[in-house]
Amino acid sequence: MAKKNLSEMSFLDHLEELRWLLVRSTIAVIIMACATYFIADYLFDVVIFGPTRSSFFTYRFFCDLSHKIGFADSICINDLPFIIQNTEMEGQVNMFVWICLLAGFILSFPYILLQIWNFISPALYEKERKGVRVFIFFSSLLFFIGVVFGYFVVIPMSVNFVATFSVSSIVKNQFTLESYIGMFKTSILASGLFFELPIIIYFLTKLGLVTPKFLRKYWKYAVVIILIIAAIVTPPDVVSQLIVAIPMLLIYEASIFISILVHKKQLKANG
Repeated sequence: MAKKNLSEMSFLDHLEELRWLLVRSTIAVIIMACATYFIADYLFDVVIFGPTRSSFFTYRFFCDLSHKIGFADSICINDLPFIIQNTEMEGQVNMFVWICLLAGFILSFPYILLQIWNFISPALYEKERKGVRVFIFFSSLLFFIGVVFGYFVVIPMSVNFVATFSVSSIVKNQFTLESYIGMFKTSILASGLFFELPIIIYFLTKLGLVTPKFLRKYWKYAVVIILIIAAIVTPPDVVSQLIVAIPMLLIYEASIFISILVHKKQLKANG
C-alpha cells in the first residue's frame, strides 16, 4: 500500500505508523541482541567487567597523567577492593539478557534513527527530507561518542568512587550483579542520549519550543547540574571532575550554538 501524505493521514494512521516504527525497531534490537550471543564471553569478561580491574585503560591513563602533571601516584588506581556477587536464582540469566538487549540497542541505533526519520519526515519540507543521511550520520556519531564517553569515563569513575568509599573499615564492599549491571546500563544509555542534546535542540528550536535566549538564560543552572553530576560520579579531586564535566559543558554549548543558527535562519526566512 502506498504511503499517504501527511495531510491525508488520520490520527489512527499516525498511530499505525508509530506502531510499525516500534515493531521494526524492536525486531532490529532483537536481531542484533541475538548476534551478540556469539561474542558473549568477550562481551562480559572484557567489556562489561573491564572497569572492575585496576588494569583497565582509563585507570592506567589517569595514572600516567598523574605522573606527567607532577601528582605522583595521587590519582593512580592500584586496587579496587570489592567483589561482584549474584544473589538471585535467575540473576545471571536476567543480566545476560539485559546486556545483550543493551548491545542490540546500541548496534541498531542508526536503524532506529532511520525509522524515526521516516516517521517525522512527512512533516518536513522537501528540502529538509533530503538531509536524512546527514541526520543519521551525526545523530549516530554523537550517540556512539556518548557511549564511549560513558564507558571509558563515567563508569570507571563511578566504579572507583564506590569501590574506595567506605564509612568504616569494618564494612566490606560486596556489590550485587544486578546493581553493577544497572549502573552500567544507566551510565551507557544516559551518556549516549545526553550527547544527542544538539540534535534534540535543533528540532525543538525548529518547532519554536526552545530559543537561544532560553538556553542562555538557564546556562548557569545547567553548569551547576553538570558539575553536581561530575562530582557525584568521580573521586573527590578536581582533575577527574573536570574530565567528566568539560565534555558535557561543550555539548551544552554546542546545543546553544546550533539553536542560534536555526533561530537566525528562521528569522531570515520570515523576513
